[in-house]
Amino acid sequence: MNTQSPARLESSTIRPIPLTERHGTAGDLFTVWFGTNFMLLTIVTGGLAVTVFALPFGWALVGLSVGNLVGAIFMALHSAQGPRLGVPQMVQTRGQFGSLGSVLVVAIVLVMYVGFLASNLVLGGEALVSIAPGMPDTPGIAVVAVLSVIAAVFGYDVIHTYARVTTYIACAALAVTFAWIIWVHGLPADFLSRNTLNLSGFLSTVSTAALWQIAYAPYVSDYSRYMPADTGARSAFWASFWGCSLGSMLPMALGAMVGIAAPKGASLVAGLAALTHGIAPLILIVLSVGVATANAMNLYCGALSTMTLGQTLVPSWSPGATARTVISLAIFALSLTGALLGKNSFMVNYENFILLLLYVLVPWTAINLVDYYLLRHGQYDVDSFFRHDGGIYGRINGVAVGCYLLGILVQLPFINTPLYRGFIARALGGVDLSWIAGLAITGPAYYWLAKRLTSESEAVVAGAK
Repeated sequence: MNTQSPARLESSTIRPIPLTERHGTAGDLFTVWFGTNFMLLTIVTGGLAVTVFALPFGWALVGLSVGNLVGAIFMALHSAQGPRLGVPQMVQTRGQFGSLGSVLVVAIVLVMYVGFLASNLVLGGEALVSIAPGMPDTPGIAVVAVLSVIAAVFGYDVIHTYARVTTYIACAALAVTFAWIIWVHGLPADFLSRNTLNLSGFLSTVSTAALWQIAYAPYVSDYSRYMPADTGARSAFWASFWGCSLGSMLPMALGAMVGIAAPKGASLVAGLAALTHGIAPLILIVLSVGVATANAMNLYCGALSTMTLGQTLVPSWSPGATARTVISLAIFALSLTGALLGKNSFMVNYENFILLLLYVLVPWTAINLVDYYLLRHGQYDVDSFFRHDGGIYGRINGVAVGCYLLGILVQLPFINTPLYRGFIARALGGVDLSWIAGLAITGPAYYWLAKRLTSESEAVVAGAK
């Protein structure tokens, strides 16, 4: 059992965590995912249901709940992989795609971390501007960014501590905010009747919420890999499931409320400030702390993914705390630049960004979960993850890479974006069901092809004997 202070700089990076350094409980998984979701970006995502997708408040809550609960299943299934294997999620991906085959997925996930980090910085800056009107948003973005770096540099234990504290503060802040908006500020007379139910908007809301959860799948093992090896898969699953789903649904519900109740024309952040007039500085400061926690996770995971890419190309490299710190600062600088350049068109950029994630993450999570639970039953040769030739997994698993690309292609007819609209999406009146098609096709295809390849290999070996 590790008893080191959380303030101590983490020395481990992408290598397996020794059993002597394992610590924590499943309860830590609940707080790390609940606390991380208490941020402005979650609120903005919930607000899409009533602003962009034009749902009434009641149906927005239903759509957001369904999407989060369904998506959290896939996210939480990754949680048991950390304690079992003791390595980051993107390192474990080598077990499905091969040492070089995993590079494509790792690179895409790295872009995701940078995108989420930049999005959080924009909203954090906007929040500080709402607290101090007239203040330029650039200094606000920079302040939130600097706060985010601290936990990322110190590592795993500090991030868990941040999220644990944020969980307690979030529960109190959410209760106060809901009560203030309803009973102190008051809701508009048409609050429950504004907008009308539309199938396209409802399914788009479900998809957006489900993606929010699925987007966490590449993170999960990074924050459970220090857990004791005997941490039960069931307890890890439920702690992660309820932490992430509840931690997302409550701020998203607040976003839907703000989206309808706020003054017309105001952004969701400005609307929240207006609806909580009197306590707005306190609420926005708390939310800014939540942004710092989430950004620390993005920086930390981004650094691990970058080191995974580097170690793939130079297998002898064994990065430590110094490498993680330098890489975190580099990612921070890149994300800060993106935030400053894209702040004026944030909502358009963000909506396009989460749609892109939808198409590239779904096939990966299907392959990873099928391989882990149905084919290998959690049994992997961890040493092979770090071999130049990929060990028993090889350099490129053609079945996994092929199914991944197939998973992206089968989504094309269902895609509904400003840049491209598939023929099925057009026939459905703009409903985007691409993520369902991706899961339904990729998982079974990979299972069948991988199982068949394994059977053929075993037959060849048996024949040689």
